Amino acid sequence: MIDKKRTITVLAYISMAVFVIFLLRLWQLQILKGSYYRKQSEKNRVRVFKIPAPRGIIFDRNGIPLVKNAPYFIASLIPGLSKKGLNLSGLSKLLDTSVEDLSEKIAKRKKHVLEPIRLKEGLSFAQVARIEARRSDFPGLVVETEITRAYPFGSTGAHLIGYLSLPTEAQLRKGLFAGTPRGTFVGQWGVEALYDKRLKGVPGKRFIEVDALGRQLRTLKIVPPQKGEDLTLSVDIRTQKTAEEAFKGKAGALMALDPQSGEVLALVSLPSFDPNLFVRGISQKQWKRLQRHPGHPFLNRVFQSQYPPGSIFKIVTAIAALEEGVVDENFSVDCTGAIHVGIWKFSCWKGQGHGKTALRKALVESCDIYFYEIGRLLGMDRIAKYANALGLGIAPGVNLSAERKGLIPTTSWKLRKKGIPWYLGETFNAAIGQGYVSTTPAQAALMMAAIANGGNVYRPELLKDQPGPEPIAKLSLSPKTLRIIRDSLVGVVEDRKGTGGTARSEIVRIAGKTGTAQVIKIPEVVKKKLANTGTMHGLLHTHRLKILQ
Repeated sequence: MIDKKRTITVLAYISMAVFVIFLLRLWQLQILKGSYYRKQSEKNRVRVFKIPAPRGIIFDRNGIPLVKNAPYFIASLIPGLSKKGLNLSGLSKLLDTSVEDLSEKIAKRKKHVLEPIRLKEGLSFAQVARIEARRSDFPGLVVETEITRAYPFGSTGAHLIGYLSLPTEAQLRKGLFAGTPRGTFVGQWGVEALYDKRLKGVPGKRFIEVDALGRQLRTLKIVPPQKGEDLTLSVDIRTQKTAEEAFKGKAGALMALDPQSGEVLALVSLPSFDPNLFVRGISQKQWKRLQRHPGHPFLNRVFQSQYPPGSIFKIVTAIAALEEGVVDENFSVDCTGAIHVGIWKFSCWKGQGHGKTALRKALVESCDIYFYEIGRLLGMDRIAKYANALGLGIAPGVNLSAERKGLIPTTSWKLRKKGIPWYLGETFNAAIGQGYVSTTPAQAALMMAAIANGGNVYRPELLKDQPGPEPIAKLSLSPKTLRIIRDSLVGVVEDRKGTGGTARSEIVRIAGKTGTAQVIKIPEVVKKKLANTGTMHGLLHTHRLKILQ
């Protein structure tokens, strides 16, 4: 009898202990870890899909859209939904890709079980329809949508507008797009890159209830995306197109500005590239072809190319001479075609000479001898002071691409860099825009705009109707100097002997200045001798720039 009671008591204690254990476990699951398991449960039945934000549209100054938003479809896999193993062979046939490629992509992302693995990108509408029809055969297979661009004008204005593409692995490692959702297209060039934060918007979210096979049952919640900001550029796309066509396939650069505001009306760098190549993933073959192109289509010649400006620099020399009181408009030189300094001969481009030449004629007919003489009177440092005040030797600061500053040499610069003094022959070369002097096409355009507006060098503005143009340099010119220079530049185009007569128009009055830097190839031995005496006459190639305002 005692043994029976003891047995019942033991069983009762055991039952109570088991009950307490169950209670404690239930308390642990529901109270201590309730939120954790609730989240895990939600993850098993709820999927969050990103809703891409429509990117802001870029318009030209007349409201013409320069870009269009376009859908970009991606076949992705949520691996946690596949319970019986994935049929890679069938999936490779469905996506028209190799089993090896799929295996490699899945293996790389095993640690991110709940983050979709991108299996194939840039799907066509037909491919999307085929995948949707067979999704039930492949648990976890989904079609994601991103927003990319279409560029209706192709290569026209590509260096200005730019393009979108997915971030490269190198960019991601550097953290250049921190905070941007993975797989989002970003601006990689031009305005698309410069104003990426304003254009890209904020993605939305769609919370979807799914079954065990990953099939969508119902939408639980939608957080709508926020569209990016639209931008209106200062450029006129019709002017841009006309300007590019005028080059007739030749390499070159052009920047047309409103001189009163600094607004860029056209920006040409040729050869160019088609930004549509990048939006769906450029092939290795296409990329290599662009990189090896002898014309360097990714070089923005407006800001990144440096050239001896040639005779357009004579404007600077003339302004310096007038403002410094070294000469007046009536000061004249007898140009016989050459002058001699010691054993060295400095020639004019016109072999027989220009005869008696004053300032206006010197600019109109581009007489080298005249500017040699006033360069001698000025000295290099005073010429450099006025060149800097007109924006030469200064990066414009547009940040559309890496900008070069060009070079406006001084006597101290040469001594510091070369360890030898400045020579008179180098002043002659610099006075006509050769020798060490180099500028970018952008700087040349800004200088001409400053002469048109009275001396303000405005930072080039890419957006229309921005408040208050920002000057990067300023030259307070006397009204008399402005009148003389402007009248002379009109004569360059409109006078019978003006060097810019081909730009003459019956519709509008044009002022401008031609510039040609010409050099012959010099043997190395002679080159060293000339360098030591400071009279080498330039670089080893010939080019021509025509800057018209």
